Amino acid sequence: MATSDRSKLRRTLQALCLSAALCAAAPALADNLPEVQRLIRQGQYPQALEKVDAYLATRPKDAQGRFLKGLILTEMNRPNDAIALFTKLTEDYPELPEPYNNLAVLYAQQKQYDRARTALEMAIRTHPSYAIAYENLGDVYAKLASQAYDKALQLDSSNAAAQNKLALIRDLVSTPGKPGARPATVAAATPAAAPAAPAASAPAAPRMPVATVVATTPGAATPGATTKSPPAATPTAPATPAPEALDPAVQEVSRALAAWAAAWSKQDVKGYLSFYAPNFDTPKGMSRKAWEQERRERISRPSWIKVSYDPPKISVDGNKATVRIRQHYQASNFKSSSSKTLVFTKSGNSWLILSEDSR
Repeated sequence: MATSDRSKLRRTLQALCLSAALCAAAPALADNLPEVQRLIRQGQYPQALEKVDAYLATRPKDAQGRFLKGLILTEMNRPNDAIALFTKLTEDYPELPEPYNNLAVLYAQQKQYDRARTALEMAIRTHPSYAIAYENLGDVYAKLASQAYDKALQLDSSNAAAQNKLALIRDLVSTPGKPGARPATVAAATPAAAPAAPAASAPAAPRMPVATVVATTPGAATPGATTKSPPAATPTAPATPAPEALDPAVQEVSRALAAWAAAWSKQDVKGYLSFYAPNFDTPKGMSRKAWEQERRERISRPSWIKVSYDPPKISVDGNKATVRIRQHYQASNFKSSSSKTLVFTKSGNSWLILSEDSR
């Protein structure tokens, strides 16, 4: 990317929030992450990388340590390494929206806008009130539109309508950044995550930094935890979120749904089955053992699987939640779409599937 493009990059790095369990188990190690943040703030990236690698040597699955390493690799101009790291984070923690968002940052820098769009759509699917991802998605759509109009003019240079639209889009994406926007800074570790940069007032029209979108850092996650719904990072002032999007229980169910679909897509049978409650209502009166065996065979048989769904409708009543989706299933040997209703039940810190019905 050209230097002028890179100078327009704006990213927000939230303060690192360590879990109480992590701090109690390894206080000396926990101190390493604030030190990593300090080194990042000072631009001492090689030293920060050395520190975070030492931390990850003893906690290789730690989500926040890995995320910080991805930020460091990005700052050290190692985008391919950062992409590989964030991609693995999305596989290990599919319920966290921030790694998807930061993948979009890197893809947009490389002008891979289709990939950036896909990553942002996943971020929004896991966290429907993630305002930054919506803004970024609008920016990416603007870049895609610019490319499309430019192609139209290559094919027909006299197309006045395309010329006008392209001029509007270029004016939009070249609008200066928000007042107060600045490169990423790192706040000291605190008990609760908070934005590192001050909130900025929105401009009259949205703007698209050239080939860049906003990056954020995830909330604390306890490595190896069995729950599929760790707390999400506090969203940045949603523009006009749906009321239910602000309900923490709805967000938890949404993340559990996304993680369930991700485990299915990865053909992770053990992970997939872990989303079903012990008293799951198996179809046709099958025994739990027979049903699990059937699911193992069906999930393992295709060479690949992709499960997606339209925006879900989620209603929560106490410890029960009803989720209605339009599910899209694709595999190497089959393809279908169906309406599905899933009933979740709260079990400890997790939401588990109690029943499901497809039509």
